[in-house]
Amino acid sequence: MPNILKRLDASHARLLESVSPLDEEIFRKSPGDGAWSVGEIVLHLSLVEERVIKELELALQKPPRQLGLLRRLVPTSIVASRLIKVKSPNAVAPSKLGDKQETVKALNDARSKLKSLYDKHGEARLAQTVFKHPFLGEITGVATISFVGYHEQRHYKQICEVIKKLNYA
Repeated sequence: MPNILKRLDASHARLLESVSPLDEEIFRKSPGDGAWSVGEIVLHLSLVEERVIKELELALQKPPRQLGLLRRLVPTSIVASRLIKVKSPNAVAPSKLGDKQETVKALNDARSKLKSLYDKHGEARLAQTVFKHPFLGEITGVATISFVGYHEQRHYKQICEVIKKLNYA
């Protein structure tokens, strides 16, 4: 699990480095065709992490449960690929974008809560916790934390694409 946390920290730092130099106007600007702005992507990431935390906390209140071998082998890394387009569930679709500072703070706060949840419960308990992902199906709590990191990598790539389209790079 420490490798997952290192990957979480590395992907988060890289994302923040790409967003940091953007002014408020670029942060909020859509590249067109209904595509999300950088700010909306960051908001989406925050909403997903908050949702994951909430669902993991509920799952941790239930008795430990072991998933079958095939379910434990679901490759969460596939989420990082931008080759497969997936429509975001409405519950985590960005709406009501705040300013850059508060949006980035919400993402940082969610990451801090997710890492605290891991610290509090540990890898062994999370491995016996079941999370129902809308596309991956049932995965362990450990795989769920891994998913969050890969999900952030996916959207880091999207942020880079948006910045390039806006000719801001």
